[in-house]
Amino acid sequence: MTVVLAVTWVAKEGEADAVAEILRQVMPISRAESGCLQYDVHRDQDDLRRFFIFERYVDDAALEAHGSSPHFQELVIEGALPRLEVRERRYLTPLDA
Repeated sequence: MTVVLAVTWVAKEGEADAVAEILRQVMPISRAESGCLQYDVHRDQDDLRRFFIFERYVDDAALEAHGSSPHFQELVIEGALPRLEVRERRYLTPLDA
C-alpha cells in the first residue's frame, strides 16, 4: 500500500539557508530511490524558516529504506535535524488505497 508522509520543518533562527541547501541535496537522491514515488520540498514564502516536504513511497519497506539510507543519515539526521526548531511528521493513507 502506498505510504504518504507530510513533513513540516521550521529552521532555527539563522539556519534556514543551511537547511534549504541540505534539502536541495536530499531531493534528487531521494527521488532516485527505487521505492520513492514522489519527494517534493517547498519553502513557505511568508516564513522562510518553514519547509514542507511531501513524500510518497510504494510501501512501508521503501519508507524504511529511505530512513536508513546513508544520505538520509548524513544529510538529514546529522546535518538538518540539529538546525531545526520544529520537526512534524504525519503519516497518511490515500483514501483510494
